[in-house]
Amino acid sequence: MPITEVEKIWMNGELVDWPDAKIHVLSHGLHYGSGVFEGIRCYETERGPAIFRLDEHLRRLDRSAGLYHLTLPHSLEEIRGATHELIRRNGLRSCYIRPLAFRGYGEMGLYADSAPVELIVAVWPWGAYLGEEGKRNGIRATVSPWRRISPDSLIPASKASGQYLNSILAKNASVEAGYDEAILLDHRGMVCEGSGENIFLVRDGVLVTPPHTASILDGVTRKSVIQIARDLGFTVLERDIARAELYLAEEVFLTGTAAELVPVREIDHAVLGPPGEITRVIQAKFEDAINGRAEEYLEWLDFVEQAAPVDEGSKVTS
Repeated sequence: MPITEVEKIWMNGELVDWPDAKIHVLSHGLHYGSGVFEGIRCYETERGPAIFRLDEHLRRLDRSAGLYHLTLPHSLEEIRGATHELIRRNGLRSCYIRPLAFRGYGEMGLYADSAPVELIVAVWPWGAYLGEEGKRNGIRATVSPWRRISPDSLIPASKASGQYLNSILAKNASVEAGYDEAILLDHRGMVCEGSGENIFLVRDGVLVTPPHTASILDGVTRKSVIQIARDLGFTVLERDIARAELYLAEEVFLTGTAAELVPVREIDHAVLGPPGEITRVIQAKFEDAINGRAEEYLEWLDFVEQAAPVDEGSKVTS
């Protein structure tokens, strides 16, 4: 999905023109993956642009940074303000938002504590990650030959740049095999998550999803969907899931900021069928929440105040 350029990017405390957002080729993060990031969405609502659970995303950014000994050079409130300003300046009604903190230029080698931490926020229009067709009718997924990173080696709870090489391997393998997405098992062989999404199954009418001990990323969308499902009266269990359960499930769906909520209709040639009733009910309520149509979840939306229009009559002419 090609990036659609906009006018400005926020970089180290300043708004810069899109083509001028550059770093040195010897930046530490470029060589070692020493960075952390977030994926956030802003939606067009009747009350104007609204960012979905911005505070939760920024808190996770800060936690991810701390786990890798990165100190964010700006406060979370400054980053929030910069995000709002960036959306206004670029004239966007809906967009994808990518904050990224990384070690910059100044020192090479694995222990590079003196290399400065740089921070950027970029926004751009970006459609459904797995396609609108996928959201409507479901996608085809395969269990990846690549296992999810182990907590013995890295930190699955951190959304760290270098760790995504694991997801890239899984995603590439799935696409090359003719599927839309990969499902990774953890180091124990239990179901973990998609290459960029959390996973939910319906078993005997109960919603189940892997626990934190399965090396998952603590997804913001995952937490939202769990709350929505419970509010709708569904039982939700966080427990280990065996691989065979993927093929025995009545319904399967994936959740994530980029993907939103996407049904899975087939796994490894095991046909699950079209999106099921439970998936559809939760998906519909989630769509209402992100688009500002659900009063009970308005607290999840951070509305972007638009610049006041100029009163042409008040202009002084010479």
